[in-house]
Amino acid sequence: MNIHEYQAKGLLKEFGAPVSRGIAVFSADEAEKAARELGGPLWVVKSQIHAGGRGKGRFKELGEDSAGGVRLSRSVEEVVANAREMLGATLVTKQTGQAGKQVNRLYIEDGSDIDRELYLSLLVDRTVGRVAFVASTEGGMDIETVAAETPEKILTLPIDPDGGVTEADAGRLAESLKLSGPARDEMTELAGTLYKAFTEKDMSLLEINPLIVTDDGHIRVLDAKVSFDNNALFRHPEIVELRDETEEDEKEIEASKYDLAYIALDGTIGCMVNGAGLAMATMDIIKLYGEEPANFLDVGGGASKEKVTAAFKIITADPSVKGILVNIFGGIMRCDTIAEGVVAAVREVGLKVPLVVRLEGTKVAEGKKILNESGLDVTSADDLDDAAQKIVNAVKGAR
Repeated sequence: MNIHEYQAKGLLKEFGAPVSRGIAVFSADEAEKAARELGGPLWVVKSQIHAGGRGKGRFKELGEDSAGGVRLSRSVEEVVANAREMLGATLVTKQTGQAGKQVNRLYIEDGSDIDRELYLSLLVDRTVGRVAFVASTEGGMDIETVAAETPEKILTLPIDPDGGVTEADAGRLAESLKLSGPARDEMTELAGTLYKAFTEKDMSLLEINPLIVTDDGHIRVLDAKVSFDNNALFRHPEIVELRDETEEDEKEIEASKYDLAYIALDGTIGCMVNGAGLAMATMDIIKLYGEEPANFLDVGGGASKEKVTAAFKIITADPSVKGILVNIFGGIMRCDTIAEGVVAAVREVGLKVPLVVRLEGTKVAEGKKILNESGLDVTSADDLDDAAQKIVNAVKGAR
């Protein structure tokens, strides 16, 4: 689960991280009140959407040359003017795609005198099985670009969970970021603060880009992106309250109601599979034969007919789906249950695209019989390779 920048900063502030004063607003009138309360003389008006690259983005309604989603303002009047222009508009960034995201809230923040911009994040490093810091002097840039072009400017520092962040760890971070004076001392405290927040709140990502050094030599969290482990949210009702469903894909929200593991993607072939490993293999083989998956969808090992029906309806609700591949290897999951769910869903919502079904395992004969006697236009496949080729050819043929 993701949260907005202002929510992330509020959370980090509770742990003692240095953040600028700021106020979230939902209207131009609230923006004016916030600007007067903060006092200026410099304000930053920030669009709040779940996507990066806001500062370099553009507003769809205002054209290619529109100002970005993060703007400096030097008067209360300018704050209000920016708020009126940004609220309700659709911000397009590298991460939103051309559809963009509507800006429904803003964060009005004190301006900062910036000397240097740095990059600092924490994530779960699965190569070593530990939480790790990633640090770079190249703040404000895409870290992927830095990694590709100047990897020597990135430090990855795994933290021993038994001891937490040590003075030696903090020293390595400060040295990597070329900090000195007060900023170096403050990094020792900040590193421990961030690690505590990450572990106590079950975060999966904490990214500060940029972490700045101010003109007077102090460090400050200027931007913050936080994601949480969905499987741990039951421990954090206060985090669940921060959820903004308007920022989430409607299909993913619907899938969560049925405890389905669903992630929307950009391709054309909808996938319904049982088991995460088999789902990944299914997506890979679709790509191998020249098409792209429209989703990751794992119905789980013991799904009911109702759950399968819901999964199929979610796939068919995606207008980008031009074909559907059902790939089931029945162990705990029974093939007849899958077949019943598919038939029920198709009879309810119809079938306007090619459907290929590959069933194997428990109750496979019964499952195939249900599909064959349903009267539906379903193509059977003998194995995964056969299934992938058939759905890819069907989609290409339909074009």
